[in-house]
Amino acid sequence: MPESRPPTYDPTTQRAPLPPVEPGAGSYGGGGGGGFEYDVETLRQLMHEWNDLANEFADDLSRARAIATAEGPGLEYASGGNAELIRQSGTALISTLEERESYCRAMAAKFQTALGKYAAAEDAHSTEINQSGGSL
Repeated sequence: MPESRPPTYDPTTQRAPLPPVEPGAGSYGGGGGGGFEYDVETLRQLMHEWNDLANEFADDLSRARAIATAEGPGLEYASGGNAELIRQSGTALISTLEERESYCRAMAAKFQTALGKYAAAEDAHSTEINQSGGSL
């Protein structure tokens, strides 16, 4: 049987070879049709983690604003030119941080929506079981 070798990095492609991803069985999918399955506590934890990350980006925004308003140390051309470049960098940083904060808030909202759907389904199933004379 021929020996199997991993793919070799080719610098002309600008990418390292990636092995195929085969998800293992777990709460995130695997087995049949794929998809994600989380329990209530995991959904709640993920929602809080996304919000915490968004809060970190929001905290960093105040520091980025200081960069975006930097002034040169002197009145000569070099100081002014350097300060202008720093301000441009700060403006780009602000834009990036705002986008990342927004993304994290949107992800947290998705988990909050999933929590609401989970609770609604749980209530519906409980009602159905109770109406049929069963108990939880």
